[in-house]
Amino acid sequence: MAGRVADALPPLDWLRSFEAAARLSNFTAAAAELGLTQAAVSQHIRALEQ
Repeated sequence: MAGRVADALPPLDWLRSFEAAARLSNFTAAAAELGLTQAAVSQHIRALEQ
């Protein structure tokens, strides 16, 4: 049963990108903080929106 719940949750890196972008109100700043590209943060947010 726990496996099913975990499968339904988005990846943690997507949630980290969302949190940083929301907190900083800036995808580029979030990317810099997370050590990612701005494109990667955008992709994570886009995936969460789906």
